[in-house]
Amino acid sequence: MSATNVVAAVAAETGGEDPGRLTGRLRAAFRSPRLVAGTGIVGFFVLLAIFGPFFLTDPNHLGRSNVAAPSLSHWLGTTEIGQDVFAQTVDSARATLEIGVGAGLIATIVSIVIGIGGGYAGGFVDEALSLLSNVVLVIPTLPLVIVILAYVKAGGLLPITVIIALTSWAAAARVLRAQTLSVRNREYVLAARASGERSWRIVLIEILPNELPIIVSNFIFGVIFAILTQAVLAFIGLGDPTLLTWGNMLSLAYNGEALSVGAWWWFVPPGLCIALLGMGFALINFSLDELLNPRLRVYRPAKGRRARAKAIPQVSEG
Repeated sequence: MSATNVVAAVAAETGGEDPGRLTGRLRAAFRSPRLVAGTGIVGFFVLLAIFGPFFLTDPNHLGRSNVAAPSLSHWLGTTEIGQDVFAQTVDSARATLEIGVGAGLIATIVSIVIGIGGGYAGGFVDEALSLLSNVVLVIPTLPLVIVILAYVKAGGLLPITVIIALTSWAAAARVLRAQTLSVRNREYVLAARASGERSWRIVLIEILPNELPIIVSNFIFGVIFAILTQAVLAFIGLGDPTLLTWGNMLSLAYNGEALSVGAWWWFVPPGLCIALLGMGFALINFSLDELLNPRLRVYRPAKGRRARAKAIPQVSEG
């Protein structure tokens, strides 16, 4: 999401504020400690996933040191068959992020098409899509994923990503539909209809920007949900065992009785990475909510030179 789109979304919600004021608010938002911290955490893992594997040895290499504690040769110790935990943790970041971002993106697109499309179309189309959303929504997501994976024999990233995405879009679609039912009857949408604008243009130009905060929030939540779901599936043995993810690392550590032997270096790194990545996305979500939703903005008094600059005209006028 570019800065231009953010400014346009804020302007649409605030009735078209002065662009200079919006730019200043945007700069202030990106100085938010939460946004900086969240972006830094997520950015670190993204860079780790992209460039980390190029500087490491083979994470599946079998060494001679079994369940060895952290040392200079193995920064995070080894597994029960001598595999380097640090190399596995770094290499797992790529597949974990691919599953999370891919599933979140697919689920968000499906929710937009069904939620906004059905809400704007109305009539039979809306009722049919709403019924589909309700049916998917009442089915528990995790048991549904487990049942589907039990019958799907294909392994790899794509099947797991698609299955998680296609079972986690319903709640977001319901929220977008409710918002669309409210937005489609507003004056600017009715004016666009009266002027002969095409439906797809009204949806993309008039309705979609006003629902950007909900869409961004749903995407971030979808990424977190997909990462946690994959970790749970791998932990209970339903993931692809050949796929190296943080969830599979936790599963292997549990099966290897890492807790019993006190090999904390085997299960703490992947669990900590999942927690930190989820916290990073959550911080970004909170900051963007504050930026894009006028009701959540926190107006702070000016400090330092700006405060003195604003106080000087007031004194001179007195």
